[in-house]
Amino acid sequence: MPAVSTTSSFRTFLFRGASAALLALALASCSTTGKDKMTTGSIPTASKPLDTMNSTDLAQATATYGKAYDANPKDRDAGVNYANALRMSGRNDQALAVMQQVAIANPGDRGVLAAYGKAQAAAGQLAEALSTIDRAQLPDRPDWRLVSAQGAILDQLGRSVDARAKYRDALLLAPNEPTILSNLGMSYVLTGDLKNAESYLRSAVAQPGADSRVRQNLALVVGLQGRFAEAEQIARQELTPEQANANVAYLRGMLAQRNSWQKLATNSDAKQTVQ
Repeated sequence: MPAVSTTSSFRTFLFRGASAALLALALASCSTTGKDKMTTGSIPTASKPLDTMNSTDLAQATATYGKAYDANPKDRDAGVNYANALRMSGRNDQALAVMQQVAIANPGDRGVLAAYGKAQAAAGQLAEALSTIDRAQLPDRPDWRLVSAQGAILDQLGRSVDARAKYRDALLLAPNEPTILSNLGMSYVLTGDLKNAESYLRSAVAQPGADSRVRQNLALVVGLQGRFAEAEQIARQELTPEQANANVAYLRGMLAQRNSWQKLATNSDAKQTVQ
């Protein structure tokens, strides 16, 4: 990993890592089809959620979903499943292209609109994603997942105040939901407020439904405050040795320039928005 030689570049490095984690968690928790575990028809069934698969399983699932999509590009579930697998594989532009075709074939489908918005956000089309997800939302029966996803996109756009308002709206709909609390915590990371970030992330981890992604966010925040042994212990919970080693390596990379972080933490503008 390249060295981070200045406070400014470290801030950029931190922003990219934290914002990517925030957006990934928000979009992964955003249900789009209402039938995430397919059991009927000719649509293939995944053995486990895509976000828990290793690279080999994910490649196989992507190929399987791709065949189903090729057989019927207008099928909403085949298209959404394939796009989700492509996004999880990092093939965001291709996922967006798939969802564009599915959206054309299913113009009034809210689930398709939500999936299309997710694909736009992952591909960097943030303003467009906000508009698309807003069209997928029902004002009289709002989906907390979509509200939280909007918050994550607003954070990407640097609108932290608006983002946190969305997260709090989502918490009214789903009190103590760990993914929302995690997103709220990561929002504070993006503005350099690590104490508030840790508080929300610890609350998220304490909830019954918290998963390993939430714990990895907590590990990152704890490590950024210089408590690396504690961060590594958190990072290794509930993961395979391969996953744990990869996450710990990432944490070590984030903290390799600890002196740069310490300069940032003591700088007079440390709590301002990370650029």
